[in-house]
Amino acid sequence: MRVKICGITKLDQGKAIVELGATALGFICVPQSRRYIPPQAIGAIVACLPENIDCVGVFADVDCQEIVSVVTEAGLTGVQLHGNESPQFCDRLRQLLPKQIELIKALRLKTSQSLVETNAYSECVNTLLLDAYHPQLLGGTGQTLNWQELAHFQPPLPWLLAGGLTPHNVFAALSQIRPTGIDLSSGVERSPGDKDIKKVAQLFEQLKKI
Repeated sequence: MRVKICGITKLDQGKAIVELGATALGFICVPQSRRYIPPQAIGAIVACLPENIDCVGVFADVDCQEIVSVVTEAGLTGVQLHGNESPQFCDRLRQLLPKQIELIKALRLKTSQSLVETNAYSECVNTLLLDAYHPQLLGGTGQTLNWQELAHFQPPLPWLLAGGLTPHNVFAALSQIRPTGIDLSSGVERSPGDKDIKKVAQLFEQLKKI
């Protein structure tokens, strides 16, 4: 299973998380976020990671050229759109990014009806990410989704489960649903942007049971 740990800000923590088994790291490229890290600092971390690790920049409602610029400067392998980006925007960005760059669209679900929105993105992104809705925060809220409502969710492309996952509830979540991967941020932190390596280790111990 793909495991993405998001909100990385420190090189030593990024390397330790990869050594524990993470397959992807997320870097927040939204300046107003408490987990923001500038492109140059992302690049310094990416340069020290194994080549097989996915390095994903998280953006929200910025223009395509800015995203392309950050991807180039930071050496990212993926882009996660966490705002209100339309399928048309995703199409446009897809054309501007190198073909090997993964494009992930995050959808913050208010209700089970919000799942219908995922259909519109199936042709223009590589991967979906389902997160919990919060009126003020884009992600890292600690709020969980209704996992029972996702029990039969089978989109035509890979998808990641996010939203309040922790080492303590990940087994319960994955016993009900079968995403392609999971995405954690606040659930393995001491504070925003400061990862708790012990919690990350506990996460992988739980995943061994699945």
